[in-house]
Amino acid sequence: MDAFATIYERHVFQVYGFFAYRLSSREMAEDLTQLTFERALRAWGRYDARRASHATWLLAIARNLLIDFLRADKSSTQQNLEGEAAQLGVEPARDLGLSPELERALAGLDTRSRELLALRYGADLTGPEIAAMTGLSLTNVQQILSRGLRRLRAELEDDGEPAGR
Repeated sequence: MDAFATIYERHVFQVYGFFAYRLSSREMAEDLTQLTFERALRAWGRYDARRASHATWLLAIARNLLIDFLRADKSSTQQNLEGEAAQLGVEPARDLGLSPELERALAGLDTRSRELLALRYGADLTGPEIAAMTGLSLTNVQQILSRGLRRLRAELEDDGEPAGR
């Protein structure tokens, strides 16, 4: 159990960061982070270090959990996330660590771009780790990230934010 506690301490902010980039509710990001670690603890005996690093394994669990959550949320008549803010029935939280301008700009991206940006900058995964997790080629991951960053930059410039961030 001490090993899992160390893994938790080392990776909790990566998992939370992934959710923070995908959701605009601090409470929902916290809840899904907690559920990710609950699932990971239940599956701890099946973890195989030869197949994935701890971070990749945890973020695969988080990604699957988010997909399940969003599917259930869509079926309960919540807003479509494609190109819109993830309201999820609550007011957007402003204490996720993301500026309101960045939240709006992220909400304007397509689902795939937003997911890859969340994995890269929210969860701090590398391009090869993202490619392995998503089944995309590294070149495709890099291209999607590049296009997504250009769209974010353009949106932030339109909001009066400096583009050099």
